[in-house]
Amino acid sequence: MRDEKPEDLRVRTKVFALEVIRLYSGLPKSTDAQVLGRQVLRSGTSVGANYREAYRSRSKVEFIAKIGDCLKELEESSYWFELLTESGIVDALTMLRIQDECNQLLAIMTAISKKSKVGSS
Repeated sequence: MRDEKPEDLRVRTKVFALEVIRLYSGLPKSTDAQVLGRQVLRSGTSVGANYREAYRSRSKVEFIAKIGDCLKELEESSYWFELLTESGIVDALTMLRIQDECNQLLAIMTAISKKSKVGSS
């Protein structure tokens, strides 16, 4: 895991959101693809918005809560990625990079959350 600076994560989560938008734009127009796509579009683009709120939080408690929201949205995105892949809507190879980035962001946000909670209980 890289040693991320907060401003780097602001950029990285925005790039993730843009990748999710491009994924959604390329989905077939079938009902199942569009339903799953809208779900991942919402969760995947929420990660960056929640991180920006965490970045500008007014307290440690608010920061921890917003990082928790990032984790929830990343987990949800991962679930939709799995469904898109396992249903055959998106080829597994196509999904590899975005799923890997999602997993890396999950690891980073988990580490931030754990580190932030030390001493705040």
